[in-house]
Amino acid sequence: MAALYLTEDEVRQVLTLPDALAAVEDAHRWHATGEAIDTPRARSRTPNSALHILHGAVLPLGIMGYKSYTTSREAARFWVHLFDAANGRPLAVLEADYLGMMRTGAAGGLGARVLARDDAQRAVVFGAGWQARSQIEALCAVRAIGDIQVVARRRDRLESFCTEQSARLGRPIRPADDVEAAVRAADVVITITTASEPVFDGRWLKEGAHVTAAGSNALIRREIDEATIRRAALVAVDARATALRESGDLLPALEKGRLTEHGMVELGELLLGMRPGRRSDTDITLFESQGMAIQDLVLAQRVLVRAREAGLGRTLPY
Repeated sequence: MAALYLTEDEVRQVLTLPDALAAVEDAHRWHATGEAIDTPRARSRTPNSALHILHGAVLPLGIMGYKSYTTSREAARFWVHLFDAANGRPLAVLEADYLGMMRTGAAGGLGARVLARDDAQRAVVFGAGWQARSQIEALCAVRAIGDIQVVARRRDRLESFCTEQSARLGRPIRPADDVEAAVRAADVVITITTASEPVFDGRWLKEGAHVTAAGSNALIRREIDEATIRRAALVAVDARATALRESGDLLPALEKGRLTEHGMVELGELLLGMRPGRRSDTDITLFESQGMAIQDLVLAQRVLVRAREAGLGRTLPY
């Protein structure tokens, strides 16, 4: 079968949130059983840009591959490359900005499904950018959230974001006029920013709250404070190896001995019941999501199947 190239538009035509949620769940389950191999992100930097690469293999699907993206002041550009794990032959190259956004949101939604209280109704989201879209959509897919407040630095961007997402998702999404009050009332708090300092005070969290922190995927980024970590009855991560390498939120606590490597629970371990999750309605839970190659690879494979069925894509010259 010929290898395909899929554009952003073609990926958008066939990628759905249910597919993203299912793919991310499969990836974590296979990681927990040792059937998926994940190598944390590596970066090469120049004075004006950077190349980021994550790679791995998913044995049940017979695939291996990598996600690469470049960042500069001009733009960020994303691709996923898929190969046949049996013989190394190329399967596909996918433009992966939308794919990455959807799998990031799906990971947050899956974390909330596993850890947030069943009766969670109120949420506050820090961030009103591209990535915040899927975080909100995925959260609403796993919990009956009736009130969502959003915090962002630019008021004009915040208001337009809330208007657009309210219309898209058919539920009230509004700017948070009082950030402290919004956090104190929230059953779920999501951070998806590029902040270098904590965006809220962990002492504001009410008993039973769940926090998804999804923006701190480098040592220079930090969205939550040590009070949040100290108060968390459970700290979950995509993968311990990734968290130990690049979680700007968790590494200060690890270095001070306030959190241990074994004290971090992997999402796949929770899904398979290998480690206990929320024990009480009053527990505060934290999910730190840095992203894994296998999340992208499993979702890319699903997209490739859908694209072939729809007759999308162009044949690669190899």
